[in-house]
Amino acid sequence: MGFEAWFTLAVLAGAFIALLRNWAPPDVVFLLGTTLLALVGIINTKEAFAGFANEGMLTVAVLFVVAAGLEQTGVLAYVGQQILGGARTDRGALARLSGVIISSSAFLNNTPIVAMFMPIVVDWCRRNNVAPSKLLIPLSYLAILGGTCTLIGTSTNIVVHGLMLQNGMQGMSLFEITPLGLPYAFAGTVYLLTIGRRLLPERKELFEQLGESRREYMVDMLVQPECRLIGRSIEAAGLRNLPGLFLIEISRRDEIITPVAPNEVIQANDQLVFTGVVSSVVELQKITGLVPIADSAYESAPTRQLSRRMCEAVISADSPLIGQTIRDADFRATYGAAIVAVHRGGARLKEKVGDIKLQPGDTLLLQTQPHFVRAHRNDPAFYLVSDVEQWKPLRSHRAWIALLLFVVLLVLMTTAIVPIIVGASLVAVLMIATGCLSAGEARQSIELQVLITIAASFGIGTALENSGAAKAIAGQLVHATSVLGPVGTLACVYIMTSILTELITNNAAAVLLFPICIQAAKLSDNVDPRPFVIALTFAASASLMTPIGYQTNMMVYGPGGYRFSDFIRVGLPLHLILLVVATILIPIIWPFY
Repeated sequence: MGFEAWFTLAVLAGAFIALLRNWAPPDVVFLLGTTLLALVGIINTKEAFAGFANEGMLTVAVLFVVAAGLEQTGVLAYVGQQILGGARTDRGALARLSGVIISSSAFLNNTPIVAMFMPIVVDWCRRNNVAPSKLLIPLSYLAILGGTCTLIGTSTNIVVHGLMLQNGMQGMSLFEITPLGLPYAFAGTVYLLTIGRRLLPERKELFEQLGESRREYMVDMLVQPECRLIGRSIEAAGLRNLPGLFLIEISRRDEIITPVAPNEVIQANDQLVFTGVVSSVVELQKITGLVPIADSAYESAPTRQLSRRMCEAVISADSPLIGQTIRDADFRATYGAAIVAVHRGGARLKEKVGDIKLQPGDTLLLQTQPHFVRAHRNDPAFYLVSDVEQWKPLRSHRAWIALLLFVVLLVLMTTAIVPIIVGASLVAVLMIATGCLSAGEARQSIELQVLITIAASFGIGTALENSGAAKAIAGQLVHATSVLGPVGTLACVYIMTSILTELITNNAAAVLLFPICIQAAKLSDNVDPRPFVIALTFAASASLMTPIGYQTNMMVYGPGGYRFSDFIRVGLPLHLILLVVATILIPIIWPFY
């Protein structure tokens, strides 16, 4: 190898060390590496920044918007609640999760899938006294496995597809990898339900801490005639033993039902009285047809809620509100707000929320205009005014549109009427145009760090090829596995990619090793490179042994109370199982010759 090859490998090694030591974020590290390689002339300016115009990278960007549209309209949350509703054990919950997570992540980016299901899983764990650590690693792993079932299941597949087109190969169709993806996902699911379940830790320390030091509000909710809970028992509706929430009583015409039995059936116009923490009260308001009734100024229509915010305000000793009931206070006229719930010290209030006489120190949960905090931050009527960050109204009235657009996307991709990037861009724009999410929300949904990391890593991948480093590494790889033939080389490609994806991002690992796969195919008696590229695709997604290798692993790391070693203990056996599945099936589905 010459100077250029050694310099490229030195830059790559420096990038690995920087990432392992957490000296800088991945996007900064790879952008710096690409810039250095361009400075010494190993790659030209066009090659250095070609990744920013790569079709695969751009497709990932617009699919972030599509997934956000399904999230903002409540489609994903509704599916999750329906799936876990009847589960009673962690094995039962995992079995139910496996189907919906794998099928969802086969068509949507893994990150929003895990983000949507994580609070649903944690809530279920709280209600059923199960440690979240028994389900959160499987949640991440199932999303990873589901992402290997179709072309659009994970950004890695799309990035490799773009690389294939860029190198003159035929790209992957939507379901080309499905014949391997399904056995891959099935093997992983069986492992998680059997051996993996026993290896998962059971940690409730963090779980127990979450129940301490909570400020409980009282809230009255009306069951409107269109509410989906009507006809269900309290237990079936998921209102029994809710996390941070307790159903005190049901007011039904002239009857007061307390305590509320789990088999009590909810009827139209029931008034449900809850006491609970802010996050739980916010979640209650997301149930269509279940609305707070303490203040008639409350806006329940989805279209009107989009222009509202949720705030907390503590009443001061000099407030003119003292001594008035909530109904008499007329918050709409004075403050342009509606009272949703009330908290008083540590005491549980006995009156209906609308009949409570306000006192100094009472904390009000308010539905307000967007400018409320700014306008009343220094108002002597309140000690403190702050936004409720958890509040985000769902665009539930647009759910059917989001679902229809998603079906259109699948049809466009399956039939190949238009290129993938064109179909995905069209659906993303229509998500915004039809009100499934705003333009601002669409911008926020695009993870720039992920995109910059992908785009910058293309430059390093090109440098590996231009400098001859990729050919030298591939030569050593083929020589070391010459006794085993192409199958041995394929297995080594898989193992090398799997190790690399644990150290850096999965997309970067795929980009960096792609040229090595091409060279390995040429040196292995000029076999078809497609099997090696498919092995690269699956291995890059199989980041199972560390929390830092993939973003969904990092997302569940803290909430599950995990240790670094937990991922190695659970992920290593699964990784070995998947290696065997891939090594056996890839040459059968994609022959070398």
